[in-house]
Amino acid sequence: MKASTFFTPEQQEAIIRAISEAEHATSGEIRVHVETSCKVNVLDEAAWLFKRVGMHKTADRNGVLIYLALKERSFAIIGDSGINAVVPDGFWDNIRDHMQHRFSGGFFTEGLVEGVMMAGEKLREHFPRSKDDVNELPDAISFDTDETGL
Repeated sequence: MKASTFFTPEQQEAIIRAISEAEHATSGEIRVHVETSCKVNVLDEAAWLFKRVGMHKTADRNGVLIYLALKERSFAIIGDSGINAVVPDGFWDNIRDHMQHRFSGGFFTEGLVEGVMMAGEKLREHFPRSKDDVNELPDAISFDTDETGL
């Protein structure tokens, strides 16, 4: 299965809506990337992609990437230095565990949406949206780097 067809168009729209909603009251940026397969360590690949798509260039260093590797049934959540400096120990692990629980029940869209919203709540707490805030990164889901040219 190709990454771009794992979620139905309706499920993709629900995920994009969650990203938009989570970012609505914060200057933080959340991206979701889905790969068919990851040939290296999933955390290493997520870190490489984080830099490749410029998530480390946000003004407040408050980007969050949720990376899924379908074939390996693995995923990673990476926050930039600004958000990592203010979240409590274990914060990303709590989101990961919540998402993993939902995924293990077959609720992939719900788990992803809930993970996005959990990250968004913490971003909103520490990086409230200002009047002149701009959306620095697209809300769209990105897919396989070889499919999208990322």
